[in-house]
Formats: sequence, C-alpha cells, structure tokens
Amino acid sequence: MLRFYVKNILETGRRRLSFEALQKGNVKVRCHILCWSVSYAVLQISEQAENPLKDLFGRHHTYLRISLTERCNLRCQYCMPEAGVKLSPNEQILTTEEVIYLARLFVNEGVTKVRLTGGEPTVRRDLVSIIVAITTNGLTLTRQLVALQRAGLDILNISLDTLKSDKYEFITRRKGWERAMMGIDLALQLGYDPVKVNCVVMKGFNDDEIIDFVKFTQDRNVDVRFIEYMPFTGNKWEFNKLIAYKDMVATIKKEFPDFYPLENGPNDTSKAWKVPNYKGQIGFITSMSEHFCGSCNRLRITADGNLKVCLFGNTEVSLRDAIRSGCSEDDLIALINAAVKRKRKQHAEFFKVPYTSPVANLYPHLFNTNMNSILARLYSTDQRRDYSKTLSHVNDEGKAKMVDVTEKDITVRTAKARATVRINYETSDLIKDVTTKKGDVLSVAQLAGIVGAKKTSELIPLCHNIPLTSVAVGVKLNYEEKQIEIEATVRSEGKTGVEMEALTAVSIAALTVFDMCKSVSNDIVISGISLVSKSGGKSGNFPNQPATVREPSGKSEPSNPTEIRVGII
Repeated sequence: MLRFYVKNILETGRRRLSFEALQKGNVKVRCHILCWSVSYAVLQISEQAENPLKDLFGRHHTYLRISLTERCNLRCQYCMPEAGVKLSPNEQILTTEEVIYLARLFVNEGVTKVRLTGGEPTVRRDLVSIIVAITTNGLTLTRQLVALQRAGLDILNISLDTLKSDKYEFITRRKGWERAMMGIDLALQLGYDPVKVNCVVMKGFNDDEIIDFVKFTQDRNVDVRFIEYMPFTGNKWEFNKLIAYKDMVATIKKEFPDFYPLENGPNDTSKAWKVPNYKGQIGFITSMSEHFCGSCNRLRITADGNLKVCLFGNTEVSLRDAIRSGCSEDDLIALINAAVKRKRKQHAEFFKVPYTSPVANLYPHLFNTNMNSILARLYSTDQRRDYSKTLSHVNDEGKAKMVDVTEKDITVRTAKARATVRINYETSDLIKDVTTKKGDVLSVAQLAGIVGAKKTSELIPLCHNIPLTSVAVGVKLNYEEKQIEIEATVRSEGKTGVEMEALTAVSIAALTVFDMCKSVSNDIVISGISLVSKSGGKSGNFPNQPATVREPSGKSEPSNPTEIRVGII
C-alpha cells in the first residue's frame, strides 16, 4: 500500500479529503478531493511508504518508553522535591486501553522494545494487564515479580543508588533498602539475565561506593549501570555534583587495572565494561559528558499522554487528546511522524552559550545562561505560571517596599526551617570529640541560631521587627553521613509570619559551623536551606498545600531551596 502526504494546503473554507492507494509496482491511483474552497495542495506519492519513526537525520526510533504514572513511593533527592510534585488529575492519565493501543501502534510501525516507567510503575494497579518491560525501584517486587513474570515481563531494571541502608533512606527520604535488595535477589533466582541495576552517581552522595558496586558484580549476574547526574525539574541540579564517565572509569581502574570495555550495539545508551572473571558487568550512561544523540532511537510517552521525542526537549504532542477526539489511526501516525521529524540533531543545542570556566572548557555543551530551559519534564504538563501573583515587597513602580500589616489579624504564627552542613571525616571526628580550637561547635552554633532569629529585622531590610515568643534551634552531628543537621522552629503571636526568622536562624547557625571549622578544612558545603513548614497565616499552612512544579520555559526561574557553597568540594 502507498501512503499519501499533504505537504501544504491553504484554504479559505471547509474541506474534505479522501485518498485511495492501489497496488505497488505499476501504480494506479484514484484520488478524490472534495472541498468547498482549496487554494493549493501538493501531494507527495512514494512507491515505498516512508517510516514515520525515522527523523530527518536518519535515526530509526525502535525503543518506546511509556510512563504509566506520575506517582512514586520514594522521594529521591536527585529526582523529586521532598514534598512531591503536583500530579495530573486521574482523568488526564492514559487508561489501560490507551496504553495498550499506543504500544501496539508503535510496534506496528517498527518499535521493537517497549519499557514501562513512571514515576514508579508498580504503584499502578493494572500493571499486570499491560506489562512488557519495566524500570522500578524494586520495593514491591517480592510481592509482584512472580505474577509480572507470568504476565510476560522479560526485561527488568531496578534503581538502586547505594549499598548502605542508612544512606538509602537519606537519598530517597524513605525506608526500603532491604526490600530493594530482596527484589534484586528474587529477580536473579527467577532467571532474569541480566538484572539491570541503575545507579545515579553524585559527588558527595554515593561516589564513595563506585568500587563497592563493581564488587557487587563479582558473583551476581547483574549489569550495574552508572548514570551521570542529570537536571530534572525540582532536583536542584548543579554541575559540581556531576561525576563524568571518564572520571568513574579512572576511579575503577585504580582498583581494577584490567577493567576493560566491551563491544556495544549501535543504539546502546550504556557503555559496557567488565572486570575479568566477574559474573556481571558495568555500564555507563553518559548523557551529560558524552551524549549519544547521534544514535538515539528512543521516544517517550508521558503518563498524561504526551509524546516527547527528546528527554531534554520541551516540545510535546498530546497523543491522548488526539485519541480521545476520535483521531483515526492514520492521522495519529501522521501526528507522530510530524513530531519525530522535528527532533533536533542533539540535545546539546539547548546548552550553547559562551561560558568561561575550566569545567566549561571540558564540557562546553553542558552550559547555558538559562539552564531552566533544558530541564527535563517527568511529571504533569499542567504547570502554567499564575500571572495573578506578584512580589509582595515591590510596589507598582518596581521599587522596594515594606508590606503593610496594619489590617491583618493577630494570630499565632509558627515556622520551621532546616539546613545541612556537609563536612569531611577529620572535621566530623573533631566535632564528635569536642576538640576544635574554638570549642563546642554544636552548642555555639545553636546559640548563634537563636540570636540570628532575634536579629532578623536588622539583617533583612524589609522584615518587620516582631516579638518572638519562642525560638528553638537544634544542631546535631550525623556522623555516619558526615554532616551537621540544623533545624529551627520559631513562634510568635502577631500580624506577620516568622518564616524569615526560622530561615535566618538555620543560616546563621550553619555559617557559625563554617567559621568554627574552617581552620580544619575548606571542604565545607552549606546546603538545603529551606522552609519545612509554616502555620497561622492568611495564605494557609505549608506544606499542606500541594507543591507546584512549573513547566520549563526560557524565562522561568528555578524555585529550588537555597544552596550556598563555601570552599572547595
């Protein structure tokens, strides 16, 4: 059969087009065009139907990833804000029938591999009905894997970023390391060959476990894939946390000098390596330092039915809306074809701007003065900016002003804030033994935080000077994680909130820690300064209000908690 393409139709009224394509070879064509007013039409007829999944750069897309849900039962720090993200209404999520229909359509057009993702796909109740291959955090595999395998699950990726249970809870903000490990063991027992284990590597988080993960492959048929830390909406991405592929290989070769690369397929996103005589192998997904755009064969469908041709692209096409509006299969294929044809040559084009620094010279394609324009969207599309909101401390002329609280009611206001100070082993030992030159770091930082809260209006120009009824600052050493955790709760009975007092308290306490420890080391990072909760104000309580993640755009500003970097990491 032949496929006809209307290249350009300019019209002034309504139209109805119908085409009939006859046999191949000695082509005979009947073409009926019934229209009230058509100014111009060009039909391109080809003896060989064009592959709708082939882009303008000759890439055939044979791998489809379908997100089944925006929900997740973890809150991994590199992936999602602690409060979660704004979820699409259930009626906007693809139904079971729509998922199966789209998967079948793409397979008919040449897709050879379909993977189900999320969010976390195993939280979707109808997973068994639509199973093919999944990427999961593994928490529910001990309950579900046998049934999933019987339903046809033949490829399994499990996300695991640490081999230490306490660090797992710190990274994911949830318990579950033991269940994830049991899921891996069960998958191996059920004969999955191999079990793929995805590990996002971040400096200061789990880079000290790279060798441990390599050793994990010694007697297990697992493919551990180290993934370079990538920017996603809400994950507070920064370049200094990125560990490049070549640096990871160099680290492994110090321990295993005979670590060697394996041959990779033309569309493999993972660069495979192996330690001789080890049962499993290691892979590296180098999306940041060495992108694989030239051989990319992947397409993605979000949980709410949008087709993404590039993970780093902002352009999306709603296949859900097309299906629900009664779009025919041929028209749907044409819509997909148009989206694929718009795919860029490489995602690096989103980063192109002059940027002068040593790391920018090493990885010039990673930099853009507006990084927010390339953040990947994993969740809801309905995150438009509310233009009715304005800055409270700016007048109509754009000048600074103090908010007038005269007419506000007097209520009990409470706010809680948090901060973290990351330190090295030597500093941790000195603080634990109370042997720093300036004395008890934790006690002094606690007192400094209390004083800071009381002095907020003197430090922040537009803050009101309000009487505080309570200031509680907690400063504790987390020796295992090599960090100091600071939390402040401030209370007042008045007409304005005490969020700034709580934030000032943890900031001053963190800076005090740095001041008292800087003679020992400059490897100190103050991070995660954020408002945890507030209550008593007219705007309602926080965090009871759902978190909103805005759609990436060229003009939006990141709404991440503050991170202050001091010294050298």
